[in-house]
Amino acid sequence: MSEASTSIPQCSPHANYLAHAGTIDAAIGRVLAQGRYILGPEVTSFENEFASYVGVGGAVGVANGTDALELALRALGIGPGDAVVTVSHTAVATIVAIRRTGAMPIFVDVTARDGLIDPVQVESLLIEADRHGLHTPAGRIRAIIPVHLYGRCADLDALSAMARARGLAIVEDCAQAHGAMHGAHRAGSFGAIGAFSFYPTKNLGAMGDGGAVVSDDVVLLERVRLLREYGWRERYVSDIEGGNSRLDEIQAAILREKLPHLDADNAKRGVIADIYRAMLVNPLISVAAANEGHVYHQFTIRCRARDELQAHLRAQAIGSLVHYPRPVHLQPAYSDARYAPLPLPETER
Repeated sequence: MSEASTSIPQCSPHANYLAHAGTIDAAIGRVLAQGRYILGPEVTSFENEFASYVGVGGAVGVANGTDALELALRALGIGPGDAVVTVSHTAVATIVAIRRTGAMPIFVDVTARDGLIDPVQVESLLIEADRHGLHTPAGRIRAIIPVHLYGRCADLDALSAMARARGLAIVEDCAQAHGAMHGAHRAGSFGAIGAFSFYPTKNLGAMGDGGAVVSDDVVLLERVRLLREYGWRERYVSDIEGGNSRLDEIQAAILREKLPHLDADNAKRGVIADIYRAMLVNPLISVAAANEGHVYHQFTIRCRARDELQAHLRAQAIGSLVHYPRPVHLQPAYSDARYAPLPLPETER
């Protein structure tokens, strides 16, 4: 459904721009006037400011969220022969990032409560893998990617305990969780390394693609910096095999202007979510309970008459979407049986 055909679009990056148009326009003008457009002072400043916001030692700006996840995995040395535990109920970008390293995803189910990775399922998988030295048909398990879906953090305490016991890395997929909290910690500050997307529809969105990798580990961050630009420490001299994944100056400048408003914008989302929660009282509709750390990237419900509800909303010029219409393991490109050794009934429901 196009934004033009709805009174209330499902999301509106343009509305977010209009809310901050004065400072964003000034930021773009500042970059154009200074004449430095790639990896200049705006990127450096945003990296420092975003790391401070997340509560980590550093951040590295990259071209998009998919690259952020891939470079985070590569920085950990994950590649062919390795396996990464994650969920099928996610944007396919999570799986694309794993496969681009040469590693294999292993899917576990999500909980009925919140649609997030189920620690019980992860524990079952790891106990079975322990018998074979963490080797599985998909490869040796090296990491777990919890996807903080819809604006809510996964159960990082339980997952971290399992990972520590086996020497595995937690790589947080924070593409939908800018500012979300897990206890006293922001999304991205809990695992070994975290990955963010700044796609325009995100809670902190650029006016194009963008992403960032965050960590307290200076060695991992330095490796990500090398990987994002050809492996260069010295210009034109590649110390390692890298690629090209750079956050540009204009997007960094825009993100710098939006970042100070993120908490207030998230709070507004919470107010709207409370209104929805109070009004969605039909017994055919299931609504997640309020969560203190949730930043409501999406307000997601379950409904026995979903198609009928969407038709009703459409008639009222209200936009809605299904996130996601088909889980990754049921998509033709990712139907390899090695990816899903356990049944995924909740994901499919």
